[in-house]
Amino acid sequence: MTLSLLRLARTDGIGPLTFRKLVARHRDGDAALAALPALSAGRTTPYVPPPIAEAKREAAALAKLGGRFVYLDDPLYPPLLALLPDAPPVLAVLGDAALLAAPAVAIVGARNASAAGLRVAADLADSLAAKGLTIVSGLARGIDTAAHEGALRTGGTIGVLPGGIDIAYPPENAALIARIAARGAVVAEAPLGTAPTNRHFPKRNRIVAGLSLGVVVVEAAHRSGTLITARLALEQGREIFAVPGSPLDPRCRGSNDLIRQGAHLTETSQDVLDHLPEQPSAGPLFDPGRIAETAEDPSDALGPPPEGSSEVLELIGMSPVSVDEVLRRCHLTAPELQAVLTDLELEGRVELLPGHRVMRSTNG
Repeated sequence: MTLSLLRLARTDGIGPLTFRKLVARHRDGDAALAALPALSAGRTTPYVPPPIAEAKREAAALAKLGGRFVYLDDPLYPPLLALLPDAPPVLAVLGDAALLAAPAVAIVGARNASAAGLRVAADLADSLAAKGLTIVSGLARGIDTAAHEGALRTGGTIGVLPGGIDIAYPPENAALIARIAARGAVVAEAPLGTAPTNRHFPKRNRIVAGLSLGVVVVEAAHRSGTLITARLALEQGREIFAVPGSPLDPRCRGSNDLIRQGAHLTETSQDVLDHLPEQPSAGPLFDPGRIAETAEDPSDALGPPPEGSSEVLELIGMSPVSVDEVLRRCHLTAPELQAVLTDLELEGRVELLPGHRVMRSTNG
């Protein structure tokens, strides 16, 4: 069963939403795999799962590292992350998988951080971890590294890798990754052996935000990856915190702008604790209530395409566009649009991307 789910998750063209619908409909990994030939009809590139021997090799390699896979329907799967419509179907985990369900706060920021920013990140992580919160970050240079180091002084931390879990990135953080695996948890969505490329970082960022009740930004320039994480967190209904910085430092312009837009001004851990919710608030479109509503009757998950498919498809081009923008321009309600988009993805005509974006599929 688990190898079938791994093969389904590793099948080219099967995204997180399609994976979720197939498993909900068929209730079994083997049955979902058996349905792929019929779903491939009319596609330029058919759905071809990797051989079982390949899945066995990946599972054996992870076991040799001391890790395990956690699937979307596994009791150990992080509950906050599972609320995302594009939640990873499977995570590779090194360390304490149970930590993924603990209340967590993400601390992220600039790679070329200032000495003051590094100290603030480490001290915030230390203080929040001492109060029982798990610190999540992306294992990048600068603020991410400082946050992990600070958390390890007093508590637990989760590091999210952009590539395969066997690829230390950046390489100089290999020792830190090993320490986190021994005292916390390291997770990765990509298959083992995957070297990170630019397209992996937004996916990594959505996991960092998705594991957390809130995201603290310490130093972020305009148009930085850190602000992408903050935007994803906002779309996921998570709280946004930002540490104020000097207006003369370009590394602080993005984080200062977050405060102008309503992020919680953060100087101490108490500023985070005072505004941290017990549960995330609803996101703009794919909120937990709507996800639960559409998943209540798995037998209807692959029913006839809802009306409006042609209208929606005309609004989507080869460049990514915000789902919210499509919603504003079409004549559907948010749940109706969700149904149309998931059906179009299942047909291979569109691709749903992290950050609630969508584009025409190259196979469509």
